Amino acid sequence: MKQAIYDHFHPDEKAFVDRALEWIERSAQQHELKRTDFLDPRQAQIVTMLANRNQDVGIRLDGGYPEAERKRALIAPDYRSLEDEPIGVSVLSVSGPGQDRIDLDHGDFLGALLGLGIKRDRIGDIHVHDDFCHIVVMDEIADYLNIHLRQVHRLNVMTDVLPIEELRSVIPKLEEISLTVASMRLDGIASDVYRISRSKIVDPIRAGRCRVNWKSEEDPSGQLKEGDVVSFKGLGRFKVLEVDGMTKKGRIRVKVGKFI
Repeated sequence: MKQAIYDHFHPDEKAFVDRALEWIERSAQQHELKRTDFLDPRQAQIVTMLANRNQDVGIRLDGGYPEAERKRALIAPDYRSLEDEPIGVSVLSVSGPGQDRIDLDHGDFLGALLGLGIKRDRIGDIHVHDDFCHIVVMDEIADYLNIHLRQVHRLNVMTDVLPIEELRSVIPKLEEISLTVASMRLDGIASDVYRISRSKIVDPIRAGRCRVNWKSEEDPSGQLKEGDVVSFKGLGRFKVLEVDGMTKKGRIRVKVGKFI
């Protein structure tokens, strides 16, 4: 039975599928409410797919605001209403001394949190503004971070815990790039976006350092389509914004947005 389920997922996802199945079975059989850690969009998709196979459970995903990328899941017996259940997230507000620009990026804040021994799945979306940062975190760790986060990169910082209603979100900025490509192959488009030769982009793909829509992709010839989000460890990520027909020479016009 389980093997038939595994066939739908990448082998790297097996451990997570097992965890998700356990959450769902406990909700169905022992009538438990499960509030998960933060899930990336691929994990959220897996949990939703598995929950939808079981008519005895319901599921709700919530990251604290409508456009959230990382979300917690509530899984409960189907007779229980989930709409009024608290999702259990707060905002950790981080600022430098005074109101000056803090000149730190997403990676600086994430690195500081991980440096305190916090696991990535306990942290939601990170919103970096010019003079402060709002980080969505699980209620369970908010007070700990408020006490212990005192430095980000080399900057001394002050923190406060705010209700999620006070979150000031940031819409990700994209640097738009127009390309003409021979095909929609992953390696071809990625080499153009990152300005790396195709031969050099193939190695990280085959080494498992590339994800398409948060799912591991190890085939350089994999085909991309409009809406796909591609990420490379160490290189950043981009989104295929538009596939806009053919040139006279038979090449494909593609517009991508590189996250900056």
